[in-house]
Amino acid sequence: MTQRNEMETTFLSLAENESFARVVIAAFAVQLSPTMSEIADIKTAVSEAVTNAIVHGYEGSCGQVTMRAVIEGATLTVVVEDKGKGIRDVSQAMEPFFTTHPEQERSGMGFSVMQTFMDALHVESQPGSGTRVTMRKKITGGLA
Repeated sequence: MTQRNEMETTFLSLAENESFARVVIAAFAVQLSPTMSEIADIKTAVSEAVTNAIVHGYEGSCGQVTMRAVIEGATLTVVVEDKGKGIRDVSQAMEPFFTTHPEQERSGMGFSVMQTFMDALHVESQPGSGTRVTMRKKITGGLA
């Protein structure tokens, strides 16, 4: 098993690129021999983070989303970052069911989903400068 590895990819904030990010993170994480459940958890969390960047960070305009991942031992850290509008109140945004776009039938559960499927979640944001979502998951590969 690789002790340390890292990758970075940047893509446009287009809805079609959410599935691209899911495939990239799954391909990167596979070197840790995760279970199918762990891969599904990681892909779901990344999907939520990327969708937030596209829908809320750029709100219909086009920008760039960067996804970085680091493997250290059995821990995968994923960072999804945008340079979009940012979040005024991160604590409020992380509350279950909070959404700034109820008219779009958004559930407001993105951060809750990330917290559920990953071991750690940290959100940094500055209005007008973008948002950085950092998620960590220890991969047990069925050994837990």
